[in-house]
Amino acid sequence: MRKHKSAVSFGPGAASLILIVVILSMSVLGMLALMNARNDSRLSSRSIAVVEAGYALNEKAERDLATLDGVLSTCQAVSSDDETYLAAIRGLLPAGMLMDGRVIRWEESDELRTLSCAVEVLPLGEEGERMTWREHRLTARTEEIWN
Repeated sequence: MRKHKSAVSFGPGAASLILIVVILSMSVLGMLALMNARNDSRLSSRSIAVVEAGYALNEKAERDLATLDGVLSTCQAVSSDDETYLAAIRGLLPAGMLMDGRVIRWEESDELRTLSCAVEVLPLGEEGERMTWREHRLTARTEEIWN
């Protein structure tokens, strides 16, 4: 009985064909990785812009708070009772701030974000702080910046 030898042989063209397929596959994967990196970079840039804008609003609010603290300090020095203290604050309140009872409100905003701030003025004669935060809320409309 004879054994049949089944021999499959590839010519020199088959190796070249496999090499071409591998090179094309690697090229496509490389291009996909490059596109992904570019999109990640754009998203990171947009995220940085959003965070920086939020911090800029927060910085403005803190500066306004420092100005308000100066007003409260001045009013505290010239007031003898709580009624005159609150009346003096109303008279010297910085522009853009509104006082309702003991609560002072103001907003900082740009095109897409609004930072709403509110502090409560503590009664005259208490040691330590002159006011306490009641509201510090950032609202944003991000669909314009992400699209």
